[in-house]
Amino acid sequence: MRNWPRSAGSSLSGLLSLSPTVLMRGTMKQYRHITLAGLLASILLAGCSNLVSSFTQDFAADLSGAILDNPDLQMVRDGAPAYLILVDTLVARAPDDTYLLQQSARLHTAYAAAFVSDAARARLLHDKARDLALAAVCKALDDACDLPQRPYREFADWVAAQGEASVDVLYVLAVSWAGWIQAHSDDFNAVADLARVKALMLRITQLRPGHDDGGAFLYLGVLETLLPPAMGGKPELGREYFERAIELSRQANLMAKGMYAEQYARLVFDRSLHDRLLREVLAAPVRVPGLTLMNTVAQEQAQELLNSADEYF
Repeated sequence: MRNWPRSAGSSLSGLLSLSPTVLMRGTMKQYRHITLAGLLASILLAGCSNLVSSFTQDFAADLSGAILDNPDLQMVRDGAPAYLILVDTLVARAPDDTYLLQQSARLHTAYAAAFVSDAARARLLHDKARDLALAAVCKALDDACDLPQRPYREFADWVAAQGEASVDVLYVLAVSWAGWIQAHSDDFNAVADLARVKALMLRITQLRPGHDDGGAFLYLGVLETLLPPAMGGKPELGREYFERAIELSRQANLMAKGMYAEQYARLVFDRSLHDRLLREVLAAPVRVPGLTLMNTVAQEQAQELLNSADEYF
C-alpha cells in the first residue's frame, strides 16, 4: 500500500494531527493568567457541576484554539504532553461529558500523529484516542456502542441513518479511527476498517459539506489516492475531492494544496500541477485564524516536496 502523505515529520499522520479541526477553534487570551494548578483548583472547588462543565469545555476549546493559532511548532511539541494530562484530568472528572471525550480524542490523535516516532507508543496513544471517540459516540448517539464489531453492511446502514446533528461526533470518530489504522498499518484487519472511515467521511460530506472547512473532502482525497488505478485507486475522484476541499476552505487551508500535490500530482506524474500547487502554498499567507499552525507545517512540507521533485519526476 502506498505510503500515507507526510506532514510534521509523519505520513498521513500529519493530516490527522494538523487537520483544521483535529483541535477546536478558539482563543486563550482570557486564560493566560491561569496556571495549571489554579485551573485544577478551580475545578475541584467549584460548587456547581454545570458551571464546571461549561468552564472546562470552554477552556478546552480555547486551549485548542491557542494551539492552532500558534506558528511555533516546537513550542506546541514541548507543551503537548501537559495538554494531554490536563484534558485527561477533565475527562476523569466528567467521564460522561461527550464534548470532553471528543476533545481528548482529538488531542491524543494530534499528539501521536505529529510528534511520536516510536511505533509502540504511537499505537498506545491512537488506541486511547479511538476508545475515547467511540465512548463519545456511544454516549451521544442511539444504537452506537458496538460499531467496530458490527458487520460492515449493518455499520453502513447505521451511518446512513445519521442526521446533521451527529456530524461533530462522527467526524471526531472518523479522524481518530483513521489515526488508529495508520498506527496499525501492519494489521490487515485494521486496514480493512478504511472502508468504515470512508463511509463516515462520505456521510459527513452529505450532511454538512463545509464542516471543518471541507476537512472530510480532504480525507477522502487522500483515501482515493493511496493506490494507483491498477490497484484500485481512484485518483481522478481524489482530485475532485482535493479541489472541493480547497474551494470550501477558500484556499486558506494550505495543507489541502500540499496534499493535492503529494498525493495526486505525484501519483499521476503531473510535474506542472505539482510545482504550481506547492509554489502557491509557499506564496500564501500563513496566519489564518484556526489554521496558522497547520499552514506553517504545510509550507515546510511544500519546500521539502519541491526540493525532491527532480528526483521524483
